[in-house]
Amino acid sequence: MPWRGIDLLPAILVVEIKASMKATVQSTGLKDNIPILGWLPAYRSSWLRDDLLAGLTTAAVVIPQAMAYATLAGLPLEVGLYASLTPMVVYALLGTSRVLSVSVTSTISLITATVLRTSLAANDAMDIIVAAGTLAVLVGLLLILAGILRLGFLANFISAPVLAGFKAGIGVVILVGQLGKAVGISVPKGGFVETLLATIQGLDEASWAAISVTLLVLAVLILLPRMNRRFPAALGAMAAGILAALALNRTGAGVHLVGTIPSGLPSFQLPDLNLLRALLPGAAGIALMSFIESIAASRAFAEQDDPVVDANQELLALGAANVVGGLFQAFPGGGGTSQTAVNKESGARTQVAALATALTVALALLFLAPLVGLIPEPALAALVLMAAVGLINVEEFRAIARYRTAELLWALVAFGGVLLLGTLEGILVAVALSVLMLLYAANHPPAYAVGREPGTDIFRSLEDHPDDETFPGLLIVRVEGWMNFASVPNARDKLHELVVESEPRVVILECSAILDIEYTALMMLVEAERKLASAGISLWLVGLNPAPLERVRPSPLGQALGDERMFPNLGQAVGSYLEQFDTPGRTDDNG
Repeated sequence: MPWRGIDLLPAILVVEIKASMKATVQSTGLKDNIPILGWLPAYRSSWLRDDLLAGLTTAAVVIPQAMAYATLAGLPLEVGLYASLTPMVVYALLGTSRVLSVSVTSTISLITATVLRTSLAANDAMDIIVAAGTLAVLVGLLLILAGILRLGFLANFISAPVLAGFKAGIGVVILVGQLGKAVGISVPKGGFVETLLATIQGLDEASWAAISVTLLVLAVLILLPRMNRRFPAALGAMAAGILAALALNRTGAGVHLVGTIPSGLPSFQLPDLNLLRALLPGAAGIALMSFIESIAASRAFAEQDDPVVDANQELLALGAANVVGGLFQAFPGGGGTSQTAVNKESGARTQVAALATALTVALALLFLAPLVGLIPEPALAALVLMAAVGLINVEEFRAIARYRTAELLWALVAFGGVLLLGTLEGILVAVALSVLMLLYAANHPPAYAVGREPGTDIFRSLEDHPDDETFPGLLIVRVEGWMNFASVPNARDKLHELVVESEPRVVILECSAILDIEYTALMMLVEAERKLASAGISLWLVGLNPAPLERVRPSPLGQALGDERMFPNLGQAVGSYLEQFDTPGRTDDNG
Protein backbone atom coordinates (compact mmCIF):
# COMPACT_ATOMS: atom_id res chain seq x y z
CA MET A 1 0.00 0.00 0.00
CA PRO A 2 2.53 2.64 -1.10
CA TRP A 3 -0.08 5.39 -1.11
CA ARG A 4 -1.31 4.90 2.45
CA GLY A 5 1.43 6.93 4.11
CA ILE A 6 1.01 9.67 1.55
CA ASP A 7 -2.74 9.77 2.10
CA LEU A 8 -2.53 10.44 5.85
CA LEU A 9 -0.54 13.69 5.79
CA PRO A 10 -2.60 15.38 3.04
CA ALA A 11 -5.78 14.34 4.85
CA ILE A 12 -4.65 16.26 7.94
CA LEU A 13 -3.64 19.26 5.82
CA VAL A 14 -6.95 19.21 3.95
CA VAL A 15 -8.89 19.36 7.24
CA GLU A 16 -6.85 22.35 8.44
CA ILE A 17 -7.12 24.19 5.13
CA LYS A 18 -10.86 23.57 4.93
CA ALA A 19 -11.45 24.99 8.40
CA SER A 20 -9.36 28.09 7.70
CA MET A 21 -10.92 28.76 4.29
CA LYS A 22 -14.47 28.21 5.54
CA ALA A 23 -14.00 30.99 8.07
CA THR A 24 -12.51 33.26 5.41
CA VAL A 25 -15.33 32.64 2.95
CA GLN A 26 -18.03 33.23 5.56
CA SER A 27 -16.44 36.51 6.62
CA THR A 28 -15.70 37.92 3.14
CA GLY A 29 -18.24 36.34 0.75
CA LEU A 30 -15.52 35.91 -1.90
CA LYS A 31 -16.68 32.53 -3.19
CA ASP A 32 -18.85 34.07 -5.91
CA ASN A 33 -15.77 35.65 -7.53
CA ILE A 34 -13.18 33.07 -6.45
CA PRO A 35 -14.95 29.69 -6.80
CA ILE A 36 -12.14 27.69 -5.19
CA LEU A 37 -13.10 29.32 -1.89
CA GLY A 38 -16.51 27.73 -2.31
CA TRP A 39 -15.54 24.15 -3.16
CA LEU A 40 -12.21 23.69 -1.39
CA PRO A 41 -13.69 23.89 2.15
CA ALA A 42 -15.96 20.98 1.13
CA TYR A 43 -13.06 19.01 -0.38
CA ARG A 44 -12.90 15.38 0.71
CA SER A 45 -9.53 13.92 1.63
CA SER A 46 -10.55 10.71 -0.16
CA TRP A 47 -10.47 12.63 -3.47
CA LEU A 48 -6.82 13.63 -3.16
CA ARG A 49 -5.32 10.42 -4.52
CA ASP A 50 -7.62 10.47 -7.56
CA ASP A 51 -6.79 14.12 -8.26
CA LEU A 52 -3.04 13.60 -7.94
CA LEU A 53 -3.02 10.56 -10.24
CA ALA A 54 -5.23 12.37 -12.79
CA GLY A 55 -2.98 15.42 -12.66
CA LEU A 56 0.15 13.36 -13.31
CA THR A 57 -1.50 11.47 -16.16
CA THR A 58 -2.77 14.66 -17.77
CA ALA A 59 0.68 16.21 -17.48
CA ALA A 60 2.10 13.31 -19.48
CA VAL A 61 -0.23 14.37 -22.31
CA VAL A 62 -0.03 18.14 -21.84
CA ILE A 63 3.77 18.43 -21.82
CA PRO A 64 4.51 16.96 -25.29
CA GLN A 65 1.28 18.37 -26.69
CA ALA A 66 2.04 21.89 -25.47
CA MET A 67 5.50 21.80 -27.02
CA ALA A 68 4.04 20.59 -30.32
CA TYR A 69 1.45 23.37 -30.30
CA ALA A 70 4.18 25.93 -29.57
CA THR A 71 5.88 24.91 -32.82
CA LEU A 72 2.51 25.21 -34.55
CA ALA A 73 2.26 28.77 -33.22
CA GLY A 74 5.78 29.50 -34.51
CA LEU A 75 7.18 29.86 -30.97
CA PRO A 76 10.02 28.19 -29.03
CA LEU A 77 9.07 24.91 -27.35
CA GLU A 78 9.40 26.21 -23.81
CA VAL A 79 6.67 28.79 -24.43
CA GLY A 80 4.19 25.95 -24.79
CA LEU A 81 5.18 24.73 -21.33
CA TYR A 82 4.89 28.25 -19.93
CA ALA A 83 1.34 28.35 -21.33
CA SER A 84 0.55 25.14 -19.42
CA LEU A 85 1.75 26.48 -16.08
CA THR A 86 0.45 29.82 -14.82
CA PRO A 87 -2.81 29.82 -16.84
CA MET A 88 -3.70 26.41 -15.44
CA VAL A 89 -3.11 27.58 -11.86
CA VAL A 90 -5.15 30.76 -12.32
CA TYR A 91 -8.06 28.89 -13.85
CA ALA A 92 -8.03 26.39 -10.99
CA LEU A 93 -8.60 29.32 -8.61
CA LEU A 94 -11.29 31.13 -10.61
CA GLY A 95 -12.98 28.59 -12.92
CA THR A 96 -16.35 26.93 -12.32
CA SER A 97 -15.63 23.63 -14.13
CA ARG A 98 -14.31 20.85 -11.92
CA VAL A 99 -12.26 19.10 -14.60
CA LEU A 100 -11.49 21.59 -17.41
CA SER A 101 -7.78 21.54 -18.25
CA VAL A 102 -6.62 24.97 -19.45
CA SER A 103 -3.45 25.35 -21.49
CA VAL A 104 -3.07 25.59 -25.29
CA THR A 105 -5.15 24.14 -28.13
CA SER A 106 -4.42 23.41 -31.76
CA THR A 107 -7.03 25.88 -33.04
CA ILE A 108 -5.79 28.77 -30.91
CA SER A 109 -2.16 27.92 -31.71
CA LEU A 110 -2.76 28.13 -35.44
CA ILE A 111 -4.64 31.42 -35.10
CA THR A 112 -1.82 32.74 -32.90
CA ALA A 113 0.70 31.86 -35.62
CA THR A 114 -1.38 33.76 -38.18
CA VAL A 115 -1.75 36.82 -35.96
CA LEU A 116 1.96 36.99 -35.14
CA ARG A 117 2.98 36.43 -38.74
CA THR A 118 0.71 39.16 -40.10
CA SER A 119 1.33 41.66 -37.29
CA LEU A 120 5.09 41.46 -36.79
CA ALA A 121 8.05 42.19 -38.98
CA ALA A 122 10.71 41.04 -36.52
CA ASN A 123 11.98 37.47 -36.47
CA ASP A 124 13.98 37.66 -33.25
CA ALA A 125 12.88 34.89 -30.85
CA MET A 126 12.59 37.20 -27.84
CA ASP A 127 10.57 39.72 -29.84
CA ILE A 128 8.16 36.95 -30.82
CA ILE A 129 7.85 35.75 -27.20
CA VAL A 130 7.08 39.29 -26.05
CA ALA A 131 4.55 39.69 -28.85
CA ALA A 132 2.91 36.35 -27.97
CA GLY A 133 2.72 37.39 -24.32
CA THR A 134 1.23 40.75 -25.31
CA LEU A 135 -1.32 38.93 -27.43
CA ALA A 136 -2.25 36.70 -24.47
CA VAL A 137 -2.69 39.74 -22.19
CA LEU A 138 -4.88 41.42 -24.79
CA VAL A 139 -6.99 38.27 -25.23
CA GLY A 140 -7.36 38.06 -21.46
CA LEU A 141 -8.45 41.69 -21.13
CA LEU A 142 -11.09 41.22 -23.84
CA LEU A 143 -12.43 38.13 -22.05
CA ILE A 144 -12.53 39.95 -18.71
CA LEU A 145 -14.35 42.88 -20.33
CA ALA A 146 -16.88 40.44 -21.81
CA GLY A 147 -17.33 38.89 -18.37
CA ILE A 148 -17.94 42.27 -16.75
CA LEU A 149 -20.51 43.06 -19.46
CA ARG A 150 -22.19 39.67 -18.83
CA LEU A 151 -21.65 38.46 -22.39
CA GLY A 152 -21.61 34.78 -21.48
CA PHE A 153 -24.35 34.14 -24.04
CA LEU A 154 -21.67 34.51 -26.73
CA ALA A 155 -20.76 30.89 -25.98
CA ASN A 156 -23.76 29.93 -28.13
CA PHE A 157 -23.13 32.55 -30.80
CA ILE A 158 -21.63 30.23 -33.43
CA SER A 159 -23.92 27.42 -34.56
CA ALA A 160 -22.77 23.79 -34.37
CA PRO A 161 -22.67 23.25 -38.18
CA VAL A 162 -20.67 26.44 -38.73
CA LEU A 163 -18.28 25.53 -35.90
CA ALA A 164 -17.86 22.03 -37.35
CA GLY A 165 -16.95 23.51 -40.73
CA PHE A 166 -14.57 26.04 -39.17
CA LYS A 167 -12.75 23.40 -37.12
CA ALA A 168 -12.49 21.05 -40.08
CA GLY A 169 -10.96 23.87 -42.10
CA ILE A 170 -8.48 24.55 -39.30
CA GLY A 171 -7.66 20.83 -39.23
CA VAL A 172 -6.89 20.72 -42.95
CA VAL A 173 -4.75 23.87 -42.71
CA ILE A 174 -2.77 22.32 -39.84
CA LEU A 175 -2.32 19.05 -41.74
CA VAL A 176 -0.92 20.81 -44.78
CA GLY A 177 1.25 23.10 -42.65
CA GLN A 178 2.84 20.21 -40.75
CA LEU A 179 3.47 17.84 -43.64
CA GLY A 180 6.80 19.50 -44.42
CA LYS A 181 8.16 18.89 -40.93
CA ALA A 182 6.76 15.37 -40.96
CA VAL A 183 8.73 14.43 -44.07
CA GLY A 184 11.82 16.47 -43.25
CA ILE A 185 11.62 19.33 -45.76
CA SER A 186 11.64 23.07 -45.25
CA VAL A 187 8.46 24.83 -46.44
CA PRO A 188 8.19 28.65 -46.46
CA LYS A 189 5.29 30.05 -44.47
CA GLY A 190 2.31 31.27 -46.41
CA GLY A 191 -1.36 30.76 -47.07
CA PHE A 192 -3.04 27.38 -47.44
CA VAL A 193 -2.69 27.11 -51.23
CA GLU A 194 0.91 28.38 -51.25
CA THR A 195 1.90 25.98 -48.47
CA LEU A 196 0.22 23.04 -50.21
CA LEU A 197 1.97 23.76 -53.52
CA ALA A 198 5.35 24.29 -51.84
CA THR A 199 5.00 21.02 -49.95
CA ILE A 200 4.14 19.07 -53.10
CA GLN A 201 7.08 20.63 -54.97
CA GLY A 202 9.48 19.76 -52.15
CA LEU A 203 8.52 16.10 -51.79
CA ASP A 204 11.50 15.09 -53.96
CA GLU A 205 13.76 16.18 -51.09
CA ALA A 206 11.84 14.29 -48.38
CA SER A 207 13.95 12.46 -45.79
CA TRP A 208 13.24 8.75 -45.39
CA ALA A 209 14.53 9.00 -41.81
CA ALA A 210 12.09 11.79 -40.91
CA ILE A 211 9.24 9.86 -42.54
CA SER A 212 10.20 6.77 -40.53
CA VAL A 213 10.10 8.68 -37.25
CA THR A 214 6.76 10.26 -38.19
CA LEU A 215 5.19 6.90 -39.06
CA LEU A 216 6.50 5.31 -35.86
CA VAL A 217 5.11 8.09 -33.68
CA LEU A 218 1.77 7.98 -35.50
CA ALA A 219 1.61 4.21 -35.02
CA VAL A 220 2.19 4.58 -31.27
CA LEU A 221 -0.41 7.35 -31.01
CA ILE A 222 -2.99 5.21 -32.82
CA LEU A 223 -2.27 1.74 -31.43
CA LEU A 224 -1.23 2.37 -27.81
CA PRO A 225 -4.66 3.68 -26.68
CA ARG A 226 -6.25 0.52 -28.10
CA MET A 227 -3.93 -1.69 -26.07
CA ASN A 228 -3.79 0.35 -22.85
CA ARG A 229 -6.02 3.38 -22.43
CA ARG A 230 -4.50 4.34 -19.09
CA PHE A 231 -0.96 4.86 -20.40
CA PRO A 232 -0.46 8.32 -21.98
CA ALA A 233 -0.02 7.68 -25.69
CA ALA A 234 1.67 11.06 -26.28
CA LEU A 235 4.36 10.26 -23.71
CA GLY A 236 4.97 6.82 -25.20
CA ALA A 237 5.09 8.27 -28.70
CA MET A 238 7.68 10.90 -27.73
CA ALA A 239 9.83 8.23 -26.06
CA ALA A 240 9.65 6.06 -29.18
CA GLY A 241 10.50 9.07 -31.35
CA ILE A 242 13.55 9.96 -29.25
CA LEU A 243 14.90 6.39 -29.38
CA ALA A 244 14.28 6.11 -33.12
CA ALA A 245 15.98 9.45 -33.85
CA LEU A 246 19.00 8.56 -31.72
CA ALA A 247 19.38 5.24 -33.56
CA LEU A 248 18.97 6.80 -37.00
CA ASN A 249 21.32 9.69 -36.28
CA ARG A 250 24.06 7.25 -35.29
CA THR A 251 23.95 6.11 -38.91
CA GLY A 252 24.18 9.70 -40.13
CA ALA A 253 20.49 9.95 -41.13
CA GLY A 254 20.29 13.56 -39.93
CA VAL A 255 16.92 13.62 -38.19
CA HIS A 256 16.48 17.15 -36.88
CA LEU A 257 16.00 17.51 -33.13
CA VAL A 258 14.25 20.38 -31.40
CA GLY A 259 17.50 21.36 -29.67
CA THR A 260 18.17 22.67 -26.20
CA ILE A 261 15.55 24.64 -24.33
CA PRO A 262 16.31 26.89 -21.34
CA SER A 263 15.86 25.34 -17.91
CA GLY A 264 13.85 27.18 -15.30
CA LEU A 265 10.47 28.75 -14.75
CA PRO A 266 9.11 31.59 -16.91
CA SER A 267 10.14 35.10 -16.00
CA PHE A 268 7.95 38.16 -15.63
CA GLN A 269 7.62 40.32 -18.75
CA LEU A 270 5.58 43.42 -19.47
CA PRO A 271 3.49 43.56 -22.64
CA ASP A 272 4.65 45.73 -25.53
CA LEU A 273 2.04 48.49 -25.68
CA ASN A 274 3.17 49.48 -29.17
CA LEU A 275 1.75 46.21 -30.50
CA LEU A 276 -1.76 46.55 -29.08
CA ARG A 277 -3.35 48.13 -32.14
CA ALA A 278 -1.82 45.61 -34.54
CA LEU A 279 -2.78 42.63 -32.38
CA LEU A 280 -6.30 43.73 -31.39
CA PRO A 281 -8.29 42.22 -34.32
CA GLY A 282 -6.58 38.86 -33.94
CA ALA A 283 -6.96 38.98 -30.17
CA ALA A 284 -10.73 39.39 -30.56
CA GLY A 285 -10.92 36.28 -32.74
CA ILE A 286 -8.77 34.25 -30.35
CA ALA A 287 -10.84 35.41 -27.36
CA LEU A 288 -14.02 34.22 -29.05
CA MET A 289 -12.57 30.81 -29.96
CA SER A 290 -10.99 30.38 -26.51
CA PHE A 291 -14.33 30.98 -24.84
CA ILE A 292 -16.34 28.79 -27.21
CA GLU A 293 -13.89 25.87 -26.99
CA SER A 294 -13.62 26.13 -23.21
CA ILE A 295 -17.36 26.30 -22.58
CA ALA A 296 -17.96 23.37 -24.94
CA ALA A 297 -15.36 21.23 -23.13
CA SER A 298 -16.66 22.28 -19.68
CA ARG A 299 -20.23 21.32 -20.52
CA ALA A 300 -19.27 18.13 -22.34
CA PHE A 301 -17.47 16.66 -19.33
CA ALA A 302 -19.70 17.98 -16.54
CA GLU A 303 -21.45 15.37 -14.38
CA GLN A 304 -25.09 15.67 -13.44
CA ASP A 305 -24.25 16.56 -9.83
CA ASP A 306 -21.49 19.04 -10.74
CA PRO A 307 -22.08 22.75 -10.17
CA VAL A 308 -23.52 24.55 -13.20
CA VAL A 309 -20.82 26.05 -15.41
CA ASP A 310 -21.26 29.83 -15.08
CA ALA A 311 -20.50 31.30 -18.52
CA ASN A 312 -19.83 34.82 -17.21
CA GLN A 313 -17.49 33.56 -14.48
CA GLU A 314 -15.74 31.45 -17.11
CA LEU A 315 -15.06 34.61 -19.11
CA LEU A 316 -13.42 36.15 -16.05
CA ALA A 317 -11.45 32.98 -15.24
CA LEU A 318 -10.17 32.47 -18.79
CA GLY A 319 -9.40 36.18 -19.04
CA ALA A 320 -7.37 36.20 -15.84
CA ALA A 321 -5.59 33.00 -16.92
CA ASN A 322 -4.52 34.60 -20.20
CA VAL A 323 -3.52 37.91 -18.61
CA VAL A 324 -1.33 36.27 -15.95
CA GLY A 325 0.01 33.78 -18.49
CA GLY A 326 0.95 36.59 -20.87
CA LEU A 327 2.82 38.35 -18.08
CA PHE A 328 4.86 35.15 -17.64
CA GLN A 329 5.79 34.47 -21.28
CA ALA A 330 2.78 32.33 -22.26
CA PHE A 331 0.83 32.62 -25.49
CA PRO A 332 -3.00 32.57 -25.63
CA GLY A 333 -4.82 29.46 -24.51
CA GLY A 334 -8.06 27.98 -23.34
CA GLY A 335 -9.73 24.76 -22.30
CA GLY A 336 -8.67 21.82 -24.47
CA THR A 337 -11.08 18.98 -25.19
CA SER A 338 -8.43 16.24 -25.55
CA GLN A 339 -6.55 17.04 -22.35
CA THR A 340 -9.79 17.57 -20.43
CA ALA A 341 -10.94 14.14 -21.63
CA VAL A 342 -7.72 12.59 -20.30
CA ASN A 343 -8.15 14.45 -17.02
CA LYS A 344 -11.72 13.21 -16.67
CA GLU A 345 -10.99 9.62 -17.69
CA SER A 346 -8.06 9.50 -15.26
CA GLY A 347 -10.39 10.13 -12.33
CA ALA A 348 -10.08 13.89 -11.68
CA ARG A 349 -12.58 15.09 -9.07
CA THR A 350 -11.69 18.79 -8.83
CA GLN A 351 -9.24 21.44 -10.00
CA VAL A 352 -6.70 20.02 -7.55
CA ALA A 353 -5.86 17.73 -10.48
CA ALA A 354 -5.02 20.81 -12.58
CA LEU A 355 -2.74 22.09 -9.81
CA ALA A 356 -0.97 18.71 -9.84
CA THR A 357 -0.57 18.98 -13.63
CA ALA A 358 0.88 22.50 -13.30
CA LEU A 359 3.31 21.33 -10.63
CA THR A 360 4.48 18.52 -12.92
CA VAL A 361 5.01 20.99 -15.77
CA ALA A 362 7.07 23.19 -13.43
CA LEU A 363 9.25 20.23 -12.45
CA ALA A 364 9.74 19.37 -16.13
CA LEU A 365 10.89 22.92 -16.83
CA LEU A 366 13.33 22.78 -13.95
CA PHE A 367 14.82 19.34 -14.45
CA LEU A 368 13.89 17.77 -17.83
CA ALA A 369 15.10 20.41 -20.30
CA PRO A 370 18.05 18.29 -21.55
CA LEU A 371 15.73 15.35 -22.25
CA VAL A 372 13.22 17.57 -24.07
CA GLY A 373 16.00 18.73 -26.39
CA LEU A 374 16.30 15.16 -27.74
CA ILE A 375 12.77 15.13 -29.17
CA PRO A 376 12.88 14.93 -33.00
CA GLU A 377 10.95 17.55 -34.97
CA PRO A 378 9.05 14.90 -36.99
CA ALA A 379 7.73 13.46 -33.70
CA LEU A 380 6.18 16.79 -32.71
CA ALA A 381 4.82 17.18 -36.24
CA ALA A 382 3.16 13.75 -35.93
CA LEU A 383 1.56 14.78 -32.64
CA VAL A 384 0.13 17.91 -34.27
CA LEU A 385 -1.08 15.86 -37.26
CA MET A 386 -3.07 13.61 -34.92
CA ALA A 387 -4.64 16.64 -33.26
CA ALA A 388 -5.51 18.06 -36.69
CA VAL A 389 -7.23 14.85 -37.76
CA GLY A 390 -9.33 15.06 -34.61
CA LEU A 391 -10.68 18.42 -35.76
CA ILE A 392 -12.05 16.92 -38.98
CA ASN A 393 -15.21 15.15 -37.88
CA VAL A 394 -16.60 13.53 -41.03
CA GLU A 395 -19.39 11.80 -39.13
CA GLU A 396 -20.63 15.15 -37.86
CA PHE A 397 -20.86 16.39 -41.44
CA ARG A 398 -22.88 13.29 -42.32
CA ALA A 399 -25.21 13.87 -39.36
CA ILE A 400 -25.72 17.50 -40.42
CA ALA A 401 -26.45 16.38 -44.00
CA ARG A 402 -29.02 13.86 -42.79
CA TYR A 403 -30.71 16.51 -40.70
CA ARG A 404 -30.88 19.42 -43.15
CA THR A 405 -29.06 20.13 -46.41
CA ALA A 406 -29.09 23.89 -45.84
CA GLU A 407 -27.10 23.54 -42.62
CA LEU A 408 -24.56 21.32 -44.37
CA LEU A 409 -24.12 24.18 -46.84
CA TRP A 410 -23.37 26.57 -43.94
CA ALA A 411 -20.75 24.11 -42.65
CA LEU A 412 -19.12 23.79 -46.08
CA VAL A 413 -19.02 27.57 -46.54
CA ALA A 414 -17.28 27.94 -43.16
CA PHE A 415 -14.87 25.17 -44.15
CA GLY A 416 -14.06 26.84 -47.45
CA GLY A 417 -13.73 30.24 -45.77
CA VAL A 418 -10.84 29.01 -43.63
CA LEU A 419 -9.05 27.35 -46.56
CA LEU A 420 -9.45 30.14 -49.10
CA LEU A 421 -9.47 33.27 -46.95
CA GLY A 422 -7.34 32.32 -43.93
CA THR A 423 -7.88 31.47 -40.28
CA LEU A 424 -8.67 34.97 -39.01
CA GLU A 425 -10.95 35.64 -41.93
CA GLY A 426 -12.45 32.22 -41.31
CA ILE A 427 -13.56 33.34 -37.86
CA LEU A 428 -15.31 36.33 -39.43
CA VAL A 429 -16.97 34.01 -41.93
CA ALA A 430 -18.12 31.72 -39.10
CA VAL A 431 -19.56 34.62 -37.11
CA ALA A 432 -21.18 36.16 -40.21
CA LEU A 433 -22.77 32.84 -41.16
CA SER A 434 -24.16 32.37 -37.66
CA VAL A 435 -25.62 35.89 -37.72
CA LEU A 436 -27.16 35.22 -41.14
CA MET A 437 -28.71 32.01 -39.84
CA LEU A 438 -30.23 33.90 -36.91
CA LEU A 439 -31.53 36.65 -39.19
CA TYR A 440 -32.98 34.13 -41.62
CA ALA A 441 -34.75 32.24 -38.82
CA ALA A 442 -36.05 35.50 -37.35
CA ASN A 443 -37.28 36.61 -40.77
CA HIS A 444 -39.05 33.33 -41.58
CA PRO A 445 -41.31 32.35 -38.67
CA PRO A 446 -43.29 29.12 -39.06
CA ALA A 447 -46.85 29.89 -40.18
CA TYR A 448 -49.15 27.07 -41.27
CA ALA A 449 -52.77 25.93 -41.38
CA VAL A 450 -53.91 23.50 -38.70
CA GLY A 451 -56.78 21.04 -38.38
CA ARG A 452 -58.25 18.96 -35.57
CA GLU A 453 -57.35 15.33 -35.04
CA PRO A 454 -60.66 13.44 -35.35
CA GLY A 455 -62.26 12.61 -32.03
CA THR A 456 -59.89 14.84 -30.03
CA ASP A 457 -59.22 18.46 -29.15
CA ILE A 458 -55.70 18.28 -30.60
CA PHE A 459 -54.93 20.73 -33.41
CA ARG A 460 -51.90 20.07 -35.62
CA SER A 461 -50.35 20.99 -38.95
CA LEU A 462 -52.36 20.05 -42.03
CA GLU A 463 -49.11 19.73 -43.98
CA ASP A 464 -48.13 16.81 -41.76
CA HIS A 465 -51.66 15.49 -41.21
CA PRO A 466 -53.74 16.32 -44.32
CA ASP A 467 -56.63 14.05 -43.25
CA ASP A 468 -57.32 15.97 -40.04
CA GLU A 469 -60.71 17.60 -39.53
CA THR A 470 -61.31 21.08 -40.98
CA PHE A 471 -64.40 23.32 -40.97
CA PRO A 472 -66.03 24.97 -44.00
CA GLY A 473 -65.47 28.71 -43.98
CA LEU A 474 -62.90 28.54 -41.15
CA LEU A 475 -59.15 28.91 -41.58
CA ILE A 476 -56.97 28.24 -38.55
CA VAL A 477 -53.39 29.50 -38.87
CA ARG A 478 -50.71 28.91 -36.26
CA VAL A 479 -47.75 31.33 -36.13
CA GLU A 480 -44.64 30.69 -34.01
CA GLY A 481 -41.80 32.75 -32.57
CA TRP A 482 -41.35 36.43 -31.87
CA MET A 483 -43.49 38.67 -34.04
CA ASN A 484 -41.38 41.69 -34.92
CA PHE A 485 -40.62 44.07 -37.77
CA ALA A 486 -38.40 41.44 -39.44
CA SER A 487 -40.63 38.39 -39.10
CA VAL A 488 -44.17 39.69 -39.50
CA PRO A 489 -43.96 40.51 -43.25
CA ASN A 490 -43.30 36.85 -44.12
CA ALA A 491 -46.00 35.69 -41.69
CA ARG A 492 -48.40 38.17 -43.30
CA ASP A 493 -47.54 36.90 -46.80
CA LYS A 494 -48.08 33.29 -45.74
CA LEU A 495 -51.43 34.24 -44.18
CA HIS A 496 -52.45 35.97 -47.42
CA GLU A 497 -51.62 32.85 -49.45
CA LEU A 498 -53.72 30.65 -47.15
CA VAL A 499 -56.63 33.10 -47.22
CA VAL A 500 -56.62 33.25 -51.05
CA GLU A 501 -56.43 29.45 -51.22
CA SER A 502 -59.24 28.64 -48.74
CA GLU A 503 -61.58 31.69 -49.11
CA PRO A 504 -62.74 31.63 -45.47
CA ARG A 505 -65.26 33.84 -43.68
CA VAL A 506 -63.35 33.55 -40.38
CA VAL A 507 -59.58 33.42 -39.89
CA ILE A 508 -58.35 32.23 -36.50
CA LEU A 509 -54.78 33.26 -35.71
CA GLU A 510 -53.57 30.73 -33.13
CA CYS A 511 -50.98 32.59 -31.03
CA SER A 512 -49.97 30.20 -28.23
CA ALA A 513 -46.49 29.78 -29.78
CA ILE A 514 -45.94 33.55 -30.18
CA LEU A 515 -43.51 34.73 -27.50
CA ASP A 516 -44.16 38.44 -27.92
CA ILE A 517 -45.49 41.00 -30.40
CA GLU A 518 -43.37 44.03 -31.25
CA TYR A 519 -45.03 47.37 -32.08
CA THR A 520 -44.37 47.17 -35.83
CA ALA A 521 -45.88 43.69 -35.91
CA LEU A 522 -48.89 44.93 -33.94
CA MET A 523 -49.52 47.70 -36.47
CA MET A 524 -49.26 45.20 -39.33
CA LEU A 525 -51.86 43.01 -37.59
CA VAL A 526 -54.13 46.05 -37.26
CA GLU A 527 -53.78 46.68 -41.01
CA ALA A 528 -54.37 43.00 -41.78
CA GLU A 529 -57.56 43.02 -39.68
CA ARG A 530 -58.84 46.04 -41.61
CA LYS A 531 -58.12 44.48 -45.01
CA LEU A 532 -59.75 41.19 -44.03
CA ALA A 533 -62.81 43.03 -42.71
CA SER A 534 -63.13 44.98 -45.96
CA ALA A 535 -63.18 41.62 -47.77
CA GLY A 536 -65.91 40.31 -45.46
CA ILE A 537 -63.55 38.11 -43.45
CA SER A 538 -63.45 38.20 -39.65
CA LEU A 539 -60.12 37.86 -37.80
CA TRP A 540 -60.04 36.11 -34.40
CA LEU A 541 -57.09 35.79 -32.03
CA VAL A 542 -56.64 32.67 -29.88
CA GLY A 543 -54.24 31.64 -27.12
CA LEU A 544 -52.28 34.86 -26.62
CA ASN A 545 -49.68 34.49 -23.89
CA PRO A 546 -50.00 36.83 -20.86
CA ALA A 547 -47.34 39.36 -21.92
CA PRO A 548 -48.60 40.00 -25.49
CA LEU A 549 -52.24 39.77 -24.34
CA GLU A 550 -51.63 42.58 -21.84
CA ARG A 551 -50.35 44.81 -24.64
CA VAL A 552 -52.89 43.79 -27.30
CA ARG A 553 -56.06 44.37 -25.23
CA PRO A 554 -55.75 48.20 -24.95
CA SER A 555 -54.31 48.56 -28.48
CA PRO A 556 -56.29 49.44 -31.61
CA LEU A 557 -56.24 45.73 -32.54
CA GLY A 558 -57.71 44.69 -29.20
CA GLN A 559 -60.35 47.40 -29.39
CA ALA A 560 -61.34 46.30 -32.90
CA LEU A 561 -61.61 42.62 -31.93
CA GLY A 562 -63.19 42.96 -28.51
CA ASP A 563 -63.61 40.01 -26.15
CA GLU A 564 -66.00 38.30 -28.58
CA ARG A 565 -63.14 37.69 -31.06
CA MET A 566 -60.37 36.81 -28.58
CA PHE A 567 -60.35 33.33 -27.04
CA PRO A 568 -58.08 31.52 -24.55
CA ASN A 569 -57.84 28.29 -26.59
CA LEU A 570 -58.79 26.73 -29.93
CA GLY A 571 -61.45 24.45 -28.46
CA GLN A 572 -63.54 27.41 -27.32
CA ALA A 573 -62.91 29.37 -30.51
CA VAL A 574 -63.96 26.48 -32.78
CA GLY A 575 -66.99 25.80 -30.57
CA SER A 576 -68.05 29.44 -30.86
CA TYR A 577 -67.61 29.33 -34.65
CA LEU A 578 -69.73 26.19 -34.97
CA GLU A 579 -72.46 27.74 -32.81
CA GLN A 580 -72.52 30.95 -34.84
CA PHE A 581 -72.46 29.35 -38.28
CA ASP A 582 -73.93 25.91 -37.52
CA THR A 583 -71.28 24.23 -39.68
CA PRO A 584 -70.24 20.57 -39.27
CA GLY A 585 -66.61 19.52 -39.54
CA ARG A 586 -65.18 17.90 -42.66
CA THR A 587 -62.09 15.86 -43.44
CA ASP A 588 -61.64 16.59 -47.16
CA ASP A 589 -62.57 19.12 -49.80
CA ASN A 590 -65.75 17.25 -50.70
CA GLY A 591 -66.93 16.70 -47.11
